[in-house]
Amino acid sequence: MTLERIEHRACFGGWQDVYRHASETLACGMNFAVYLPPQAQTQRLPVLYWLSGLTCTEQNFITKAGAQRYATEHGLILVAPDTSPRGEDVADADGYDLGKGAGFYVNATQAPWSKHYRMYDYVVSELPALIEANFPATEARAISGHSMGGHGALIVALKNPGRYRSVSAFSPIVAPTRVPWGERAFTAYLGEDREAWKAWDAAALIADATERLPLLVDQGDADEFLAGQLKPELLQAACAAADHPLELRLQPGYDHSYYFIESFIGEHIAYHAHALKA
Repeated sequence: MTLERIEHRACFGGWQDVYRHASETLACGMNFAVYLPPQAQTQRLPVLYWLSGLTCTEQNFITKAGAQRYATEHGLILVAPDTSPRGEDVADADGYDLGKGAGFYVNATQAPWSKHYRMYDYVVSELPALIEANFPATEARAISGHSMGGHGALIVALKNPGRYRSVSAFSPIVAPTRVPWGERAFTAYLGEDREAWKAWDAAALIADATERLPLLVDQGDADEFLAGQLKPELLQAACAAADHPLELRLQPGYDHSYYFIESFIGEHIAYHAHALKA
């Protein structure tokens, strides 16, 4: 598959690149960002995948999180895809929480969304295959994300035991079947059957998880979406009921912004580096 490099910038001794390719899974052109630390010049390295939130592209994480310095410190490749399919023929909707920029990391089953909106398959299968075939990457993978992307990271790890060494999330939508963001998106993408929605809900998946992969979740207590959309207590209750390991850190004073992510991304990357190199 042909990859077109569209950005190439020196950063902390390595290179922050952005590539474009024709995605077979999504039936459209897609961008993804790759940070290659200096160690990638001489060795193959593990990969941390980052999934961004509503309205974001591949750019938000690479320009706002300050993650590259920590990737260089620990010798990790960082990969950040876009958050949805893109293009003139890709279905869209009014509002920021459905359509372009709001793929929710599910495989849509309902028209017109099902033609392109298969972000789950893209993140789990197509993108890692591209990375591992075209870059000095090992098959050691970790995954993290923010908000909608935190939801994505949790469900991807929970639904694929053994595929990821570690998972973490910032301000994740932990129970999309029970909050307005998820209800709108899931009704459109998946239809009216709420039982079917549970396959894409981290709090629901915990009960049947066959791998006890620890979950690291950071949540700001001043997050404007905390009570209405995020509800971390639902994940906490599910993990307690299933005896699933969860470290939920409620960070005082922090909101939903990238200032929060920037403040703790170094700790998350160190956490993943430890698991990836164990």
